[in-house]
Amino acid sequence: MPIVVDIDVMPAKRKLSVGELAERVGITPANLAVLKNGRAKAVRFTTLAALCDVLECQPGDLLRWEAGSADTGG
Repeated sequence: MPIVVDIDVMPAKRKLSVGELAERVGITPANLAVLKNGRAKAVRFTTLAALCDVLECQPGDLLRWEAGSADTGG
């Protein structure tokens, strides 16, 4: 998929664990892992907004477009 999710960097800068980030955002650690690993097919704007709020960042800090990336999902 040409949209790449870069959620690993911001929590590390903020010294937040995956569990703490998931709790603050209001999603399960499993769903956060799906986002982190690029397996998500969609992201709700409310979830994206919550991630940005907790991580004090912009959506572009978490998502980027990468030309030529292939969708390996089924």
